[in-house]
Amino acid sequence: MRLFRCALQLFAERGFPNVTVEDITEAADVGKGTFFNYFETKDHVLGVMAEIQLGKVREAASTAKQTKRTVHSVLHRLVLCLAEEPGRSPSLARAMISSFLASEGVRGMIEHQMHEGRKMIAEVVAAGQERGEIDSQLDKDKVALQLQQAVMGTVLLWSLHGKPALEAWIEDSFQHFWRAIVLSGQEQEL
Repeated sequence: MRLFRCALQLFAERGFPNVTVEDITEAADVGKGTFFNYFETKDHVLGVMAEIQLGKVREAASTAKQTKRTVHSVLHRLVLCLAEEPGRSPSLARAMISSFLASEGVRGMIEHQMHEGRKMIAEVVAAGQERGEIDSQLDKDKVALQLQQAVMGTVLLWSLHGKPALEAWIEDSFQHFWRAIVLSGQEQEL
């Protein structure tokens, strides 16, 4: 975990392309071999980040299926959880976003994880449609994509400003997103 945290800190400070494996191992005070015990390449550090985020989506999908919690509350908690890591600092959010653009390897990993996450979010949306919370005329896959776009776009715009906290930006985006998908007459306050 120390390697992971040191890598993220360096990515935030210097930008993803400007950090080497040696920089990470020096910051974590471990040997280069230790790094490769955990990660294949520097790109895989961000792959771990994507897997952590995917785990949050997996948990939301499980919660929606196995509990009586409203889909509203499940999706609300999910977007807040997804914003936690990039919300540590605007520079970290910018480094993560720029790495998607700068590295084909990172882009491929992120694209795969986003696709898997979108499928699980669509399941949550379908549960909301079955329960009468979400407009059943909406395409669940498109709604899932819209949620991802709302979160990613919000993180990007926040990273340019940094104020107020990302959580406030995410909260506002989620309120607007929810109003767009909720079944008429079923509006719920956050």
